[in-house]
Amino acid sequence: MAIPVIYEDNYILVVDKPSGLLTIPTPKNETRTLTSILQLHPCHRLDRETSGLIIYAKGKSIQKKMMEEFRQRKVEKTYLAFIRGIPAKITGEIKNKIEGLSAQTRYKIIEKRKDFAIVEVSPLTGRTNQIRIHFKQIGHPVLGETKFAFRRDFKIKAKRLCLHAWKLEFKHPVTGQWLNLTSDLPQDLKAFLDKNK
Repeated sequence: MAIPVIYEDNYILVVDKPSGLLTIPTPKNETRTLTSILQLHPCHRLDRETSGLIIYAKGKSIQKKMMEEFRQRKVEKTYLAFIRGIPAKITGEIKNKIEGLSAQTRYKIIEKRKDFAIVEVSPLTGRTNQIRIHFKQIGHPVLGETKFAFRRDFKIKAKRLCLHAWKLEFKHPVTGQWLNLTSDLPQDLKAFLDKNK
């Protein structure tokens, strides 16, 4: 499988993860993951079904520095999500706790379609499945959701979770350069939008 490289230097690699590929093995010990393909050190994770940008380090010390940037919330992540229905507000912030921990997600509607909205989403905290849980909590689950909502209940059928890690902005852990990286919507999500105008 060809994994598109978005940025690479001597210290880090940023790739465009395809949907359906795990970042790291789960307790089931899958052998084929993005990490096993790249043979590098992951600095964060994306769900199996989520596509888009992910950062890998070419060494443990770089990984540690990059993970510290994530911990200090110095990495700006922006996702594109297709959500069921249309939220009442064009922009909003969801602050519901997740497993007792504070969690904060900002969103902005960028387009309204017949039964769903395309939203730009910025998770300000990094809880597991944060975007998926938050949108389910406000009654607008991500299309194609199977873990936190029943896919059969959706009017619009999506073959997979419609969530894409679209943009990453961060300071390079070694050079200090500010990087602003983006990844186009994958072909399957573009085809979904063409079909559901």
